Parts: sequence; structure tokens; C-alpha cells
Amino acid sequence: MTSAVDGLKQRFMDISQPDADGVYRNGAAKRKARTDLAMDCLKQLWQEACQTVSFDVPQSGIGLGAVGSLARGQVGPSSDLDLVVIYEPHALTDRQLNELANKLWYPIWDSGLDLDQSVRTRAQCEAVTDHDLPAAMGWLDVVPIAGDTQLIESTAISILERWRRAARKRLPELLGSAKSRLGEFGRMAYSNQPDIKESRGGLRDSVLVSALAASWLADRPHGQYDDAVERLLDVRDCIHLVANKDTNMLLAPYQAKVSAMLGLADPTLPSGEREAKSIDDLQTLLARVGRQIAFSLDSTASRAEHSLTHEKPRFAFFQVFQPRGGGKRQAPTFDVVAPGIAKHEEEIVLAPGADPKSDPCLALRAAVAAAEFGLPIAPGTLQNLKSCPIDDRTWNDESRSLFLHLLASGPALLQVWEEIDFVDIPGRLIPEWLAIRNRPSASAAHRYTIDRHSVEVVTRLGRETPRGNRYDDRHYQALLLAGILHDVGKRPGVADHAAEGARHASMVLKRMGFDRDIIWWVTLLVREHLTLSEFATGQNPNDPNVGDELASRLDHDPLLLDMLFDLTRADGSSLGATAGETISKQYGWSKWRETLVRTMYNATRYHM
Repeated sequence: MTSAVDGLKQRFMDISQPDADGVYRNGAAKRKARTDLAMDCLKQLWQEACQTVSFDVPQSGIGLGAVGSLARGQVGPSSDLDLVVIYEPHALTDRQLNELANKLWYPIWDSGLDLDQSVRTRAQCEAVTDHDLPAAMGWLDVVPIAGDTQLIESTAISILERWRRAARKRLPELLGSAKSRLGEFGRMAYSNQPDIKESRGGLRDSVLVSALAASWLADRPHGQYDDAVERLLDVRDCIHLVANKDTNMLLAPYQAKVSAMLGLADPTLPSGEREAKSIDDLQTLLARVGRQIAFSLDSTASRAEHSLTHEKPRFAFFQVFQPRGGGKRQAPTFDVVAPGIAKHEEEIVLAPGADPKSDPCLALRAAVAAAEFGLPIAPGTLQNLKSCPIDDRTWNDESRSLFLHLLASGPALLQVWEEIDFVDIPGRLIPEWLAIRNRPSASAAHRYTIDRHSVEVVTRLGRETPRGNRYDDRHYQALLLAGILHDVGKRPGVADHAAEGARHASMVLKRMGFDRDIIWWVTLLVREHLTLSEFATGQNPNDPNVGDELASRLDHDPLLLDMLFDLTRADGSSLGATAGETISKQYGWSKWRETLVRTMYNATRYHM
């Protein structure tokens, strides 16, 4: 016997196909068409189920609803269907409920579609969303399909009202879930093979933005944010079509095909070059939309937290008796921590009277303060910092000092750099940075994009030398600068990125105004940043010619050798290999590799 959902999976695929030239266009229209088709088929399925069960299904007290991506109108070519049967406790017996559910679920399974289903009373729906945060996120959109639609709608309204009442208490849990996912999945903008749903800036974050807006604690952004979500849904649809399954992982084997399907491949280029560039362009696209979504979540969460703060008026009772019996509301307090920069409500903000348009160092001051105090830069402040008059020719003593202070901030640098990079501060100060920004690495050892890897290398550079001494200020500054610039030469078509990077590093530091010694040290370290590792794994440390050659490359300077060792260790340990133990041993940092590198280091010191 045929069912209303027979062939639904294939019909999803038929609707979802790219145009004749292979490009997936009008993704929003395709998602609406899939949603409408699913809803129509499910309505028919409900009627078939009611007609074929052994009892009369009541007109009220039971109905079928959609939740999740189907309710949001975002169902993908291979997405599962999130469905719920909601019923009144005495509408049907347990046996009848089971029989009706089987008539609904089995045809969907038989059609080849994945299904996430449940059968609950209204009270059970409310209990689940009260105690299960992920469920609450999915159930803030409940759309009636068939049966007692009024019951479904009233349940949806009840869930939404309960969410609004509880949102103030659940806000920390909600934001904590985003932080937890960040720790597990990383940032989509920096990952070579991202999970476009769970990673920071992914589709799950867009659900959180909607949840915050539904709480009435803050309005959600529109415009560029909506465009970013739709474009990311296009990427998700293309992954489904290429993988032919429900997955959110943009794995390496899918990337060239997904990029071509999105229209990013340049047909005028040779095939090999075209594929490499299209993957780069795909990574750039993901970084752009991921950063927009992540920033929108941060700004929406910031407004929500501020609304909670300001729900509790701050009053100062300076006198026991006032003419009208009231208190006087305090003005907002700003703890000024640097010229033009203040702390306010656990964020770094512009101090009263600060003028970004006239202060070229203001952005770096904000970044240093954020790193020093471990606080985020307020989203509004970030947008204002875009108007700072900065470019690659505006370096002076203060900006150089601030930049070095920022690089020396350790692990805090990762978050702060991400914030200022969202508003293009690093690329305006160092245009060469834009060539590696968001670029995936061709090496299987790299989990992250080249720019993220470079920033992480800097966070792993300490002041202590391999011999237990401390670097003086100038050598430590050179080491930090070498860390941020060591891969600046990784550009399309470049065979020797170390030599290319040394050329760029020298020009960057001259523009920044550093003295001749620091420029030479950094240039040399960038040029040789692979040498110690290559010698350690490919040369005999007992061969005096080997140690002498490496010593010669470093001008027979023991301190430069110390710096190269630390840069090598930071570079290897920050790769984030994901391809298993073999890759980790070959390219990453392990006890085995450190032993080899230290042995070569000791042999070279002997020749110095």
C-alpha cells in the first residue's frame, strides 16, 4: 500500500538540484519548497493514519506538530524530520497512541528519511523544555501540521511564555552552552574541516540568537546577519547534496565539490589551481559568515545581559529624607584603565569623551586592556573602533609598544585577536596579514587556518630560554614578532613560504619602525623557522658539518638558536593535528620530536 510520504526523500533531492551549470542557486526558495512539500505530505499521512487505525481518532485532544529545522523552514536535502504528537491525557489509551504513532512513523522510516519523533502530553512538553536546554532551543518553534492544531498552538504559546519567564535565570546556562561548544568544536572561521552546525559561528549559534530574541531580553540583528545565516544554510544544503546524507561536517573530500556547487570555482583557471583557489574561497566565505553570526550572538547576548543589569535600578540614598521621598539614580560607572578606554559592566568600552576618529592608537589600547583584564570588547565599541584612523603607515612609539604588549598577553590573545580581526584592525595595520587571513593550510597536520595557527604560536612563546635564562626585552620582542609573521609567506603559488615570509616580514617591520637588529633577527627566524625541525629529522646530529651549517645559518649566535628552538617548539605544538597519531608524529610536536630537535639544538650549540 502506498503512503503519502513514499518517495519523499527523492522528491527532496529533485527539488534541491543545482542549475544546469552545476551551481546551487535560490537556496531560500528551495528550502521553502522542501518545507511546503514535507508539510503537505505529513498532513496526508495524518489523514491516512487516522483512517487505517482500528479506532476513531478524536477531532480534538491530539495533533501532529513540527519542531526543529522543519518548523523553522530550514529543512535541508537530507535533513531528518523533527515531529511530535501532542495529546490530552484522556484523549486516547496507551494502546491507541502506540497504534497511531506506528502508522505515522513507519511510513517515514520506510521512505528512507531520518526521523526524530516523540509522543507527549502538553505537560510533558513543558517539562522537557523546562529542564532540557537543547530541547528548549528546538521547541521554541512548534508549528501545527494536522489534527487538533489549536492544541499544538496553545502548547507552543505555553512553551514560549515559560521560556520568557525563565530566560532571566537560564541566560547563564544558555551562554554557557555556547562556551562549551566553542571549547569542543572551535571556531568555524579557523577550522579547516568545520562542523558548520556546532562550531562557533555555526547554525546552532543562530538558534541561540533566536532564543535570546524570543526571551524579549534583546532584539536580534537583521540585514547582514540574516544574509549570513541564509548563506550558511546554502553551504549546509550543498554538503548534503555532495555527501548524499545528513551531515554538517565540511570534510576535505567534500570541499572542492561544495565550493563548485556554490559557484566559487573559476572556470578560467587550470583544474588543479582552480580547485585550490575554490577551497580557499570557500574558507573565506565560511569565515565571513561565521564571524558575522558569532558577532551577532555576542552582541545579542551582551544586550540581554545589560537588560538584566538595568532591570535593577541603582539608587544612591545620600540623605535619609528627600523632598519627595525618592532616591537619586546613579550615572553609569566607568573605570578608566587607559586613555580613552574603560571597564563597564564586565566589558571593555570607550571612556566618556573618547573620539575614535581622532585617535589612531585607541583600537590597540582597547585590545591590550581586554587581554590584560580578561574581558571582551563590547560589540558597540568594536564597531566604533572601525573609525580609528589607522593604516600601515601610522605606526609610532606608542602603537609599537601596544602591539608588542598585546602579543605578549599569552592565551588571552586568541580571543582578543578574534575580536579586533572581526573589524579588520590587524589587516589595516599589516596588509600582508590579509593574504593569510582565513586561508586553510594545505598540510594535513594543520587543524586550523594559517592566521589562527600564527596567533596560537605567539601564545606559546614564553620569556624563558631553553637553557632556563630569560630573554632580554629586545630579543623577546623579536621572538613574538617572528611568531605572528612566521607563516606570512604562505600564499597561493608560493613554493618556499619561509623565504617568501622573510621577504614580507622585513618590509612589515621596516614600516612599523623597528630598528635594524630586530628586523634582522625576525627576518632570519622567519626564513629559518623550518630548518631546525628539518635538520633534526633528516640529518645526523653527530656529523660536524651538519651542526656547523646550522650554526652558520644563525650567524653563530647562541641566542638566535635559543629563539629558533622556542619558535620551532611553539610552531609544532600548535598544529592541532587531527589525522591521527601518524600525522602527529610526522608533523606535530611529541616527546620523540622534541628529543630529536633538542639533540640537534645541542649539537649546533657545540659548534657555536
